[in-house]
Amino acid sequence: MKLSLKNKHYISHIILITVSLLSIFPFIWLISTSLKGGGENIFAYPPVIIPKDFTWDNYIGVWKRVNFIGYFINSMIVAGGTVLLNLILSSLAGYPLARMEFRGKKISFFAILATIMVPFQAIMLPVYLITLKLHLTDNISDLAGYLGMILPFAVSAFGIFLMRQAFMGIPREMEEAAIIDGCNVFQVFLKVLLPMVKPSLAVLAIFTFIGSWGEFLWPSIVLTKENLYTLPVGVNNLQGMFSSNWRYIAAGSILSTIPILIFFLAMQRYFISGENEGAVKG
Repeated sequence: MKLSLKNKHYISHIILITVSLLSIFPFIWLISTSLKGGGENIFAYPPVIIPKDFTWDNYIGVWKRVNFIGYFINSMIVAGGTVLLNLILSSLAGYPLARMEFRGKKISFFAILATIMVPFQAIMLPVYLITLKLHLTDNISDLAGYLGMILPFAVSAFGIFLMRQAFMGIPREMEEAAIIDGCNVFQVFLKVLLPMVKPSLAVLAIFTFIGSWGEFLWPSIVLTKENLYTLPVGVNNLQGMFSSNWRYIAAGSILSTIPILIFFLAMQRYFISGENEGAVKG
């Protein structure tokens, strides 16, 4: 017996809703844990989603127990610098790979692309040694500490690939028209092509921001001063050696995700592609 088209839609929607609920359940449970009082069992089975002892004290306790504002500022500096450098360097690298012809172009592109398969953990030790040799550690200065966290992630193979594909999608007639109007290569790049790849820049910015904001391993290795801790490293201080206040950890985790949501909501309007649609006729 064949299913009608309407029934297929119902089944597909049920599957999608179920998968969505399963995906967001850990986040819902984290919010629930952060709002539970000290007298409520957070590890009860089956899990209790709606708190019986509702309280905001866990969020207040996080602010009092750790230097949350300082960690937040550090994360903003590191994430902002990483995003800015990624947008600049990935665009500058993706443009010649998409538009210019030079010897070794394909080899260079595939070599860059191959680095995506190399996990950061595999190159972490040599990167750390290079960081020490360049004196990019916080025992030199706070600025050196920030640079030590930013520069290893200042450009990525994914960003170069994304921007190359974005530039390749722009009709060459746009460049030719700009050159006829008297623009040089840099003017074409800055005034014509970059405004037309805003959706790709937004995607790269969001992915880079999320990755940099949530980075825990590298800052915990390269930092020695607590005043330079980022939010993931700072929130980890809530976990003691012999006991942990999971309510505080949940509250700190929720607070640390708010900037990611705000940044995503601010950038999502640029996801709408097709700004150059209809710019060239024929």
